[in-house]
Formats: sequence, C-alpha cells, structure tokens
Amino acid sequence: MRELAPFVIVFGVCGAAALFVGHSLLRPQPETFSPSPILAGPPPSPLEGPQLRTVDASDPLEWRFFSLGRGSVVENPVGAEWDLAFRRFQIIVNGGGGFPGNAGVQALAEADFDAVTLLPSRGYEQARVPGDSINPALDRWYDYSFFSHLLTPRPVVYGVRTAAGEHAKLELLGYYCPGPQPGCITFRYEFLSTEP
Repeated sequence: MRELAPFVIVFGVCGAAALFVGHSLLRPQPETFSPSPILAGPPPSPLEGPQLRTVDASDPLEWRFFSLGRGSVVENPVGAEWDLAFRRFQIIVNGGGGFPGNAGVQALAEADFDAVTLLPSRGYEQARVPGDSINPALDRWYDYSFFSHLLTPRPVVYGVRTAAGEHAKLELLGYYCPGPQPGCITFRYEFLSTEP
C-alpha cells in the first residue's frame, strides 16, 4: 500500500491540474453590451421608468462621468453635473470629501429591482477622504472567477442619491463590451421617492 501512495498523490495533483485547465479553457461567454450614445444636452423630456445604460469605462486612466438625470455620460462636467463616475471596475459618487456634489450610495436589503418601490431618506455613503476612488458601498459590486477570469455583477440593488439630491434605485448588470472586452459597465436605474 505504501508503494501506491506516491502514485495516488501524483494522480491527484494531475487530476486537479487538468480540472483547473479544463475550466479555464471552457470559459463561458459573458453577456456584452454596446456603449450608450452620449447626449449633447438634457433629454427632451424627464426620464420615466427604468433606464438601461452602458458606459464605456475601458480606459484604465480616464474617469467617465455619468448624470442619472441626463441619462448620459457628461464630458468635462462641472460641479453637480455628474452623479457617478466609472473607470474600469471602479465606481465613485459625486459626494463627500473633495467632491462638489452631494451624491451618495447604499446597498439595499432587497435584491429584487422591481420590488424596490421606495428608497431610504438616510444612510447614503460618500467618499471618506478627498478624491477617494473607493466607495464602501460599491467597493465589491462584483464577483471575480479565477477559473473563467470573468467579472460578474453581484445581485444587489443600490439606492443612489444624486449630486443634486434626487434618488434612484440602481442595479449593475454587466461589465463587457462586444468582443468581449472588459470595461463596459451596464446598469439600469429608476428615479423613486424616499421614505418620509
């Protein structure tokens, strides 16, 4: 029996390695989304109902600023003209130390987007230090698979307070541009009232 022990160990290690390589080679294809068009100005009418948007944040050196009220990326924003900013897998809000807006975000207990009909009036987290690129509520908005090397949004619904003080529910849905290439953050959101 002792003579078989090294063979069993080698067989076990080879089997585990083959399983790991096999999972890596059978990489699933992620759902991809094309970037939403950038609007030159505010929408022709107020945004009603759920909005689906994709921001191309694939450049690791450039923040892409997004206005929920406009429903678009904003080029060279000033003050409270943006609510969220994206850079690859990082997401920040326009509020807190060093940011001119009053935006904040919090993870909600309810994980079903359609079930959220009213948002909290308090508890929104902002940047803790000036210019911080990590928001505690959004720090780990995704899961990463070491087998497939894919990033997948967690099934969480967030409450967002905009830089101007409005409120919306938001759910992150994807991270891949066609190709697939990483860095296209896709999300849906809808403006809601808050609890009294």
